[in-house]
Amino acid sequence: MNIALVQQPATDDLAANVQRGLDAVRRAAEAGADIIAFAELAFSPFYPQRHATPETLARAEPIPGPTTDAFAALARDLGVVLVLNLFERDGNNTFDTSPVIDADGTLLGRTRMVHITDYEAFHEQGYYAPGDQGVPVYDTAAGRIGVAICYDRHYPEYLRALALQGAEVVVVPQAGSVGEWPDGLYEAEMQVAAFQHGFFTALVNRVGPEERLTFAGESFICNPTGEVIARAAQGTEEILHADLDLSEVERSHARRLFLRDRRPDLYADWLAR
Repeated sequence: MNIALVQQPATDDLAANVQRGLDAVRRAAEAGADIIAFAELAFSPFYPQRHATPETLARAEPIPGPTTDAFAALARDLGVVLVLNLFERDGNNTFDTSPVIDADGTLLGRTRMVHITDYEAFHEQGYYAPGDQGVPVYDTAAGRIGVAICYDRHYPEYLRALALQGAEVVVVPQAGSVGEWPDGLYEAEMQVAAFQHGFFTALVNRVGPEERLTFAGESFICNPTGEVIARAAQGTEEILHADLDLSEVERSHARRLFLRDRRPDLYADWLAR
């Protein structure tokens, strides 16, 4: 199975951003991709660089809606699985959301970011309500996919929940700026997660300068042994491909040993606090 991570910039021209994404899907599929994933808020500026205003909150969109409809039609035409990330409106609430679209164009569901941070240039608590869809894993034509949106990747409990549901690939839509990954720490975090849980991790990052931040790119993919098997460059617009052998999941230490030998009877109460 081939996965493609679309590392692309975004501007204030929302229609052009979506068209760039659709064009990237076509290129990735032509190059053999089965799963194609996008970075956090892939088709809009990274709004949380500034505090939320009524004007910025009004830019949130419904799911399903025009953007997911356009990508779903293309997924059906090309026979590819898509993991998007959008600024979603649902009633009075807005969310950081990854719709997952199967290869027949079906919208399988949406993962909403659960843990919401707030600090300089990442003023996310003013934009996003905490996710209320649980921690879903999707059965797709290309395998069992989980999504950990940006900040959620820092929570081992969240990643463990994906593993216990049989996720084979965990996509991490990210908005990481230049210099934010000290000494490879974030990369190491995803390597350890892949090893401890026995799945592939695929972090796809924004790229390019925006109002207050320059996003780094440097998307990467780890196999279930924790090895980085593909890495994109810093500062470049590109599509990163990797071939994944999903049989490595069941052969991993985590699936054969670590998950088998858990003792949730001893620590489940503590995890719930």
